[in-house]
Amino acid sequence: MKIGILTSGGDCPGLNAVIRGAVLKGIKIHGQEFVGFRDGWRGVVEGDIMDLPRQSVRGISKQGGTILGTSRTNPFDGGGPEIIKAHMERLGIDAIIAIGGEGTLAAAKRLTDVGLKIVGVPKTVDNDLDATDYTFGFDTAVQIATEAIDRLRTTGESHHRCMIAEVMGRHVGWIALHAGMASGAHAILIPEQKVSLEQIAEWVNDAHERGRAPLVVVAEGFVPEHLESPHSVRGLDTFGRPRLGGIGDQLSAQIEERTGIETRATILGHIQRGGVPTAYDRVLATRLGMAAIDSVVDGHWGTMVALSGTEIVHVPFEAALGNLKTVPQSRYDEASILFG
Repeated sequence: MKIGILTSGGDCPGLNAVIRGAVLKGIKIHGQEFVGFRDGWRGVVEGDIMDLPRQSVRGISKQGGTILGTSRTNPFDGGGPEIIKAHMERLGIDAIIAIGGEGTLAAAKRLTDVGLKIVGVPKTVDNDLDATDYTFGFDTAVQIATEAIDRLRTTGESHHRCMIAEVMGRHVGWIALHAGMASGAHAILIPEQKVSLEQIAEWVNDAHERGRAPLVVVAEGFVPEHLESPHSVRGLDTFGRPRLGGIGDQLSAQIEERTGIETRATILGHIQRGGVPTAYDRVLATRLGMAAIDSVVDGHWGTMVALSGTEIVHVPFEAALGNLKTVPQSRYDEASILFG
């Protein structure tokens, strides 16, 4: 059996570990053959592949990014099921393992519904897919953010400043919540919770009056109480969504105006996606890659592998689509005890 693997959407640490886990198990246990589609769905639509023999995945689990490349190509733009089927038949590819987030899995579901043999592996640093407890890349993003925030704290304390760290999180605040709690933030601002500027200023003042350098962690998708939509001044992305980023700078000026405390903001941005994955993400990604082979062997088309507790399970694509896994009120209430 010949299997094609693709990585689509935004990159994140752990993608190479998924590829390695799938290829090694497939070759060693089932005698399968593997190829990689270059640059996500673009490679599928154009039939652009690279061979993936065992030696090609040697030592890659510790590498960030993806050896296959990625893109945000829509397989239905200039492609579609018939063209993809023709490429698969020409190349002798029997099935596809699609590694990606909600957009990738939504495309995989549509293609599976018309007869293509596809299984999925969930990927998102935001940890917002509802059908899995955790996604690989999230732990690494939190670790990177926490280390950066720890560094911001020391310079903030030296200059008696308020420091703001803006982290990823378009619709959900899992990275902000975890990194903020880990670093002892005096305020954590996430998309799920509207907070007034007055409340933010109060938390900052409380910390400052106790002799601390206030530390604020904000997700890029946070919307203050007086606004209706996230801060965006950089136009739209390839899917027509606003490019977020900059809420930290906006809050910096407003906090300084309300409190009189010198305030600086740092946008961590794509640094959270780069570099080597943590040990946790390497293990989780490897397990998911190996489990995807089980899905292929058992013919569980239209499903993705997921983490439930400590076990890897198989769930239909639709379970991961439509509903985001948001931060529950109880988790935010728990964290807010530490604010101010």
